[in-house]
Amino acid sequence: MIFLNLKYILLINLVPVIMFAKDNCIFCQMAEKKKEVEIVAQFEHCFVIKDQYPVSPGHLLIIPYQHTENWFTSDNAVKEEIIRVLDKMKKLVDDEYHPDGYNIGMNCGQVAGQTVMHLHVHLIPRFEGDMDNPKGGVRGVIPSKQKY
Repeated sequence: MIFLNLKYILLINLVPVIMFAKDNCIFCQMAEKKKEVEIVAQFEHCFVIKDQYPVSPGHLLIIPYQHTENWFTSDNAVKEEIIRVLDKMKKLVDDEYHPDGYNIGMNCGQVAGQTVMHLHVHLIPRFEGDMDNPKGGVRGVIPSKQKY
């Protein structure tokens, strides 16, 4: 599904991707161009794609080239770049979709809902009225804890 019609694709510090890939990892396959995917932006340590199962229009994933399981196993250079990339991608999504808010999230470990064991950060635009009562936000990962 194509839902993000960005006016341009951002290319910054484009580097060859050969670092520590796992053959059975879908994100490593994307990074090595073994699996075709539209890349929205590329940076030194990570790349950005449209989420293939979007929660909302403009939902993006920020993915490091280097295979690392989650935020806590990643090195500081990757973490710092992801934080900068979140700001850059927010500006692109703001220009295209004009959302009313955002959720930023990651799942670390299977019990937290992680299904691809390669660090990735979700940038999820939110829109007024996209759910009845958004109070509690990310607390909704455990539905009985969302309302307080």
